Amino acid sequence: MNTVTTSNLERNELYPVFLKLHNLNVLIVGGGNVGLEKLFFMLKSSPNANVEVVAPFFLPELVELAAKHPTVSLTNLKYKKQMLKKRHLVIACTDKIKVNEKIFKQARKRYLMCNIADTPDFCDYYLGGIVTKGHVKVAISTNGKSPTTAKRLREFFEEIIPEDINEMVQNLNEYRKTLKGDFEDKVKKMNEITLALKNKE
Repeated sequence: MNTVTTSNLERNELYPVFLKLHNLNVLIVGGGNVGLEKLFFMLKSSPNANVEVVAPFFLPELVELAAKHPTVSLTNLKYKKQMLKKRHLVIACTDKIKVNEKIFKQARKRYLMCNIADTPDFCDYYLGGIVTKGHVKVAISTNGKSPTTAKRLREFFEEIIPEDINEMVQNLNEYRKTLKGDFEDKVKKMNEITLALKNKE
């Protein structure tokens, strides 16, 4: 009988980062349901993100959402490659596969990071599940395999992370400022204080 070991399992090799979207320029191509979903969750996590949404048509809900965020602009035009200028991130979510693939290839030529909705092979990055409690943010990825699993994990973490976590983070930050010694000493002291979190039952 063969046993499955950790070494035999596939692993997620994605590198997680937390982007300051208020300092970057994001382009979303597509004004339908998927475009609305991408914009909604982006703004939920980063309400001051600089985003331009381009499409010949926008859902009323998307227009309403954009109106609540001064850093979001809507451009009522068909996509053109010139729209990739001065961008950092691109998300293509039109209902035309060939258009999405064209956007991906044009973005790659310009060394832009691009995400094509529901097409893992045409993604430089994924938009995972996110849990936010004050200063604490947890990002969840299933390597593009199961958005439903990411959703359930997000719900789990939202439930177990205490609402007062922000107070703890702020208190630890203030305490850290009072510590003396070199970097290793400070890390050691902070580890000792926060060890209770790991051992909490």
